[in-house]
Amino acid sequence: MSAIKIDGKAYAAGLRERITKAVSTLPAQPTLAVVLVGEDPASQVYVRNKAKFTVECGMRSLEHKLSEDISEDELVALVRSLNDDLEVDGILVQLPLPKGLNSDRVIEEIQPDKDVDGLTETSAGRLSLGKPGLRPCTPTGCVMLAKDALGELSGKNCVVLGRSILVGKPAALLFLEQNCTVTIAHSRTKNLEDVCRSADILVPAVGRPEMVKAEWIKPGACVIDVGINRIPHPSKPGKSKLVGDVDYKPSTEIAGSITPVPGGVGPMTIACLLRNTVIAACRRRGWETPSNLDF
Repeated sequence: MSAIKIDGKAYAAGLRERITKAVSTLPAQPTLAVVLVGEDPASQVYVRNKAKFTVECGMRSLEHKLSEDISEDELVALVRSLNDDLEVDGILVQLPLPKGLNSDRVIEEIQPDKDVDGLTETSAGRLSLGKPGLRPCTPTGCVMLAKDALGELSGKNCVVLGRSILVGKPAALLFLEQNCTVTIAHSRTKNLEDVCRSADILVPAVGRPEMVKAEWIKPGACVIDVGINRIPHPSKPGKSKLVGDVDYKPSTEIAGSITPVPGGVGPMTIACLLRNTVIAACRRRGWETPSNLDF
């Protein structure tokens, strides 16, 4: 068996096309405000790409680039001002924040109807209760890719490997919304390999390079690899390469479909952020949410 490669880059491009069409039908441009604190290179790249794709999809992008020596109170004041700005539909504070800034406090200041990252306690609570709300971007992307690969997910056994509040827990709840039978596995899970092998859909999200081996995978399973890990390049001294949480090449001989790293889940995060911004704008402004954003 040779697994079908789930092309997250192509799916994300298609989703952005749908977002662009949706935006073109709205009475006004949705606006996304992104707050970047400090000079972290990876964060700068993420913010630059978010701004680029926001504009390409026909929306407004507001960028607030702040010095890492900004005080927590000043940062909170900025978030509150964005909450009060009627033109701003979505607010994203790029994480991680520099040391000395309490990210939990800052995130909780975001107004829930503008929480396009889906990270506030209100957003998490709405997801847990099955109530309408803005869902976390990366887990949403995982469900989209699984549904694209398999079609109907109802009744599938889904194992989420990892229990983080950013990916593991919300991913489990989102797959549960699709009527999957969900297991959350973690470092204390007994017989971890057997648990993973029971999955029709396996979602590793632990941040450990190539932890999941081919023999952990049920033949024909759909593998959505959330891990993004940088390791020394095996044949290029001094260089590095990106790998997922799954030992990819051997696993392609067992899985039915699998996401690569890079090019799998990663591109979906920004696309789902833009989707959330459109949804937030429609809900805030009383517009009908375009049906082409459903999945």
